[in-house]
Amino acid sequence: MTTGIHHVTALTRDVQRNVDFYAGFLGLRLVKQTGGYEDAEQLHLFYGDRIGSPGSIITFLVWQEGARGRVGLGQVSEIGFAVPPASIGGWMQRAIAAGVPVSGPAREMGETVLRLRDPDGLTVKLVGVDLPTMAPLEDSLAPTRIRSVTILTDDARATAAFTERFGYRKAMQDGPHTRMASETDVIDLRQSAGFVTGGPGTGVFDHVAFRAPDAGAVRKMRLDLKDHSGLTNVHDRKYFLSLYVREPAGTLFEYATDAPGFTVDEAAEHLGETLLIPPSDTGRAQDLRVMLPQFARPGDERRPMRDLPFVHRFYTPEDSDGSVYVLLHGTGGNEADLMPLAARINARATLLGVRGRSTEEGTQRWFRRFEPERFDQNDINAEAAAFDYFVGEVIKSYGLDPAQLIFLGYSNGANFLGAVIRLHPGTIQRAIVLRGGDVLEETPSADLSDVQVLLLTGTQDPFERHGKRLETALTESGAAVTVKHVEAGHDLSPEDPLFVNEWLTNL
Repeated sequence: MTTGIHHVTALTRDVQRNVDFYAGFLGLRLVKQTGGYEDAEQLHLFYGDRIGSPGSIITFLVWQEGARGRVGLGQVSEIGFAVPPASIGGWMQRAIAAGVPVSGPAREMGETVLRLRDPDGLTVKLVGVDLPTMAPLEDSLAPTRIRSVTILTDDARATAAFTERFGYRKAMQDGPHTRMASETDVIDLRQSAGFVTGGPGTGVFDHVAFRAPDAGAVRKMRLDLKDHSGLTNVHDRKYFLSLYVREPAGTLFEYATDAPGFTVDEAAEHLGETLLIPPSDTGRAQDLRVMLPQFARPGDERRPMRDLPFVHRFYTPEDSDGSVYVLLHGTGGNEADLMPLAARINARATLLGVRGRSTEEGTQRWFRRFEPERFDQNDINAEAAAFDYFVGEVIKSYGLDPAQLIFLGYSNGANFLGAVIRLHPGTIQRAIVLRGGDVLEETPSADLSDVQVLLLTGTQDPFERHGKRLETALTESGAAVTVKHVEAGHDLSPEDPLFVNEWLTNL
């Protein structure tokens, strides 16, 4: 019977630092990058040995700048990779030189262990033990395969009994630690009754997957667990077939087939080189490739990211024409929402998506409101000042040409854009305002004679009157305002890019 760990999945909030650590520092190979099979707007990265063999794989769902989770009961808390025993000293030197948090070495369960912290704070153990790999990596010190995971549980006996379904047997007891062993690796269960429960988010492990010999084994496991709460249907993940289930203490387990593996859609020598989109989302593949966060591989040229007041993300096309679209999302959106629209307007433009900092009932906004149409003026002024500073720093930090900037906002982002234009003259010269309106209670004195604005208003938009007020305010301040009426409500329309391109052509 095939037994052991297939892969372990965690969540990261910084794709570039994640790639730099796992592919750069640890020396694993990035064997696959896809849109998520549950959510194609979420990037999913897979690292492993040279071909991504089962038992060598750690995967990450990318929640870029997402909220941090909490490590606790009902979670994997650590992952251990096997490295050559003689390499532990070399790894310690490498970690110190790279500034990677490190502790140890220490003896645990009869093995030498070095503990590292990845950029999200996840604990990664390097375990000095000879475990062979089917597909060695170039770096002689690189991990060969997964040696272990540690699970925090308030009922180690029940968790241990459940893991036996996946081919594990009790091998050792060391105080609160119960070691369960398969043919190739181990699970360490830490009895932690009274500890806090785990919380979802970045910087935590999502689940551990165990190896299934074939699809028949997965289906049999589903039948065997039919009366167990939390069991899911069988899922086709293209690279493996699997099902999910929670063990009695809450940790999410997956049962995944070895085949067909990662070479099913890429040759072994080119694994991980192309961003792939799940078959169910091929109809919007072009949009997804623009929305999913970009990253540079270790050693490749990259755009340095700066720590600025607003969360932001660049999308850079291969043949950029030098223009930069600064994108401001609507209520409930994020920095990637408008990237597909902007790419349809100009496929060669660099896109800079920015995230609003205000929240309302869990949704992202650009400023607070007291009522649906009564807005917090102090907040608008404060956020507009912060955005004005942000724009200046973006130009300096990334070497952008102010004359090449075009600001595009939708709904709440468009409202905010209209406010910034008037509150901070000189910051924005060209703006595309989609379904935007006037949210300022007092009209600031401003000379906007060098500003060009396109207002796209929906003919059935219930907020159209606010757009007319913004048109009047901008025009009275000297801005060159072009108004186009789209046969639409407040939502975006396929006609929007057409009107924008016509306006840009006539500038």
